[in-house]
Amino acid sequence: MKARRNKKQIPSFRKLLKTSKVKLENKLKNKQFKQQSTLKKYRKEQRKLRQAVKDAVSKKPIPLEDPREKQPGKRIETEEEEEEEALPLDMMDEDDLQLMRDLGQRASFLTRDLSSSEPVHVKKRKHERIIEKYEKIPRTLQTAPEKELIHLLPIKDKSGIIPQTREKPVTDNNQDEEDEEEMELEEEIIEDPIRELTLEEHLIERRKKLQEKKMHIAALASAILSDPESNIKKLKELRSMLMEQDPDVAVTVRKLVIVSLMELFKDITPSYKIRPLTEAEKSTKIRKETQKLREFEEGLVSQYKFYLENLEQMIKDWKQRKLKKSNVVSLKAYKGLAEVAVKSLCELLVALSHFNFHNNIIVLIVPLMNDVSKSISEMCCEAVKKLFKQDKLGQASLGVIKVISGFVKGRNYEVRPEMLKTFLCLRIKEVEVKKDTEDINKPKKFMTFKEKRKTLSRMQRKWKKAEEKLERELLEAEASESTEKKLKLHTETLNIVFVTYFRILKKAQRSPLLPAVLEGLAKFAHLINVEFFDDLLVVLHTLIESGDLSYQESLHCVQTAFHILSGQGDVLNIDPMKFYTHLYKTLFKLHAGATNEGVEIVLQCLDVMLTKRRKQVSQQRALAFIKRLCTLALHVLPNSSIGILATNRILMHTFPKTDLLLDNESQGSGVFLPELDEPEYCNAQNTALWELHALRRHYHPIVQRFAAHLIAGAPSEGSEALKPELSRRSATELFETYSMAAMTFNPPVQSSSSKRKDEVLQGDAFLNEDLNQLIKRHCSEVATHLPLDFSRYSTTSLRR
Repeated sequence: MKARRNKKQIPSFRKLLKTSKVKLENKLKNKQFKQQSTLKKYRKEQRKLRQAVKDAVSKKPIPLEDPREKQPGKRIETEEEEEEEALPLDMMDEDDLQLMRDLGQRASFLTRDLSSSEPVHVKKRKHERIIEKYEKIPRTLQTAPEKELIHLLPIKDKSGIIPQTREKPVTDNNQDEEDEEEMELEEEIIEDPIRELTLEEHLIERRKKLQEKKMHIAALASAILSDPESNIKKLKELRSMLMEQDPDVAVTVRKLVIVSLMELFKDITPSYKIRPLTEAEKSTKIRKETQKLREFEEGLVSQYKFYLENLEQMIKDWKQRKLKKSNVVSLKAYKGLAEVAVKSLCELLVALSHFNFHNNIIVLIVPLMNDVSKSISEMCCEAVKKLFKQDKLGQASLGVIKVISGFVKGRNYEVRPEMLKTFLCLRIKEVEVKKDTEDINKPKKFMTFKEKRKTLSRMQRKWKKAEEKLERELLEAEASESTEKKLKLHTETLNIVFVTYFRILKKAQRSPLLPAVLEGLAKFAHLINVEFFDDLLVVLHTLIESGDLSYQESLHCVQTAFHILSGQGDVLNIDPMKFYTHLYKTLFKLHAGATNEGVEIVLQCLDVMLTKRRKQVSQQRALAFIKRLCTLALHVLPNSSIGILATNRILMHTFPKTDLLLDNESQGSGVFLPELDEPEYCNAQNTALWELHALRRHYHPIVQRFAAHLIAGAPSEGSEALKPELSRRSATELFETYSMAAMTFNPPVQSSSSKRKDEVLQGDAFLNEDLNQLIKRHCSEVATHLPLDFSRYSTTSLRR
């Protein structure tokens, strides 16, 4: 008989690692004990059957032994009596022999209770001699041996004290022999237990498995790339590896399959959207090539859909932190799988913006832009920015903007500011440029048949028809998108952006989203409808006066206000003196520390407020700003100083009369009030730009050059004129060019070229030759040890 196999699965390696060695040994012993017990039961049944058959074949039943009689003498006598009674068959009567044969063929001998001596057949025998013989046999029941009891500690209950005992197990020699026989048989049947691998062996085996999986993935991917239409079914086989069940390599294989499928879809996906076939198209007969193409497209769309569903499920598993029943992938590995899934979705969002299920990818990516994990949030925001930058038509951008706007509103404006900062990458500025070119180069209209018949002859109509046909083909070959369609999409996108901005300005003014909103308004302010300008300026001024804004947010408010007034707002009769005052007051909040980056916004504001609105700016205002900017240049970083001095140079060129600040003599009445926050009334005409002399001794060479240039009156020619690479750049460009964000000097500091001497003086070389000889002579003399007599010197010193 074959040993029964245990139906339980072999424990996985991950389980084995978590289980201690003692537990493993206990489990193995329990398993072996169960197998031994089943084999024992089976052998006992077989032994009973064999004994019953022996009793049936023998002449007469063997009397049962009394276990209490264990005297060896008696046992020998009974054995001799059995030998005497066990006569050969030829010495028995024919009737007795026939009777025993009949009894042996019946099943009652095999199934009767062997512990009972009662005869099974109650019918009368032909010869009563057999019954009398059987009755003479002493009948003793098999009594169980008396067992010794072990007294345990008693238990106290409500009823009283309950004594506790336990039976002492009785060892039987025969049973021990049977156990030894069974153990020998089990050693033959039971297979050797699985040998536990060492860590090094396990790593080698894992590396081998991983290499096999990699080769399989590479073979499938290369087959699909070589002939996508014929091998589209292999996509399913490759996608099935996303459910890898081997716990040793499951996580790594799944990551590799995710990335491989993403690259495959990017390569084999067509440049058009695949639509489902209608019933009429399915029923029509088509060529084999068309049928093959249709099968390829259907398979591609279905596998792409299943792939996106798998990625979505991986992200959901990571979010819910629910362990699967298979227990192949641990909870710690969920985040790694989710990051790879999100990265693949971001790549597909950018690369396949024209293909099916793009809106589904957007719905997955937008909530992840606000994820708690910073790496995933940045990854998704960067993907959306990249999509906005490369989207020429604006269809994909419109879909993303709609989802972001709804998400921000649904979260009650409690989202990351990075979500709204992605709006700055929208390509909506191109609308204005393309609108002008459309007005200049209007699309050519083709003549109708009636117009041709009235104005042209028959031959001319023929030539005109051929010419129009050629022009239509050329327009189709260009495959350029309609400008009207772009304008419509961009207008709708911008409306949603402004609705989101205005909602935040109205309902969440103290939200951390405010800087991003103000920055976005400053960029797209020239596209806002003129009807909203007045209300928007009032809101911006209220925000500034509230005092709840940081310096950067207030600068964005000022920048937005002047962007509005520099575009379509020129027609409005508004004096933004309060915004000039606020900027003049905010300048001294900047320094060489954390606020140094705010200088860039200041430079942009100054360009819009002073340079582009030169006709609306008074001389007193220009003088006050130049003086305060020079003071600011003393306590900012070098790149900020360069940008500020470049702005002062432009202002001195824009307002020529401001050169009086280079003169020491006072102009008019009054005293300069540097602490006054009103630029119109601080009497800046009665001061001088003494800061330029301090900046002339600056450690940065470009700052020195600009300071010397301004002291000379900012000439365009001559020795004090700037080089073209400095004069032709704007202040913002110079600020970025000489930035110290990389912790390096620009331009680099020149190393001092010191002349190295060939011979290095060491030791005695520094001394004179005569002195060296004297030292050597004294050192060579043998020192004589004489007794020291200090008393002589002490007496002479006392006499003195």
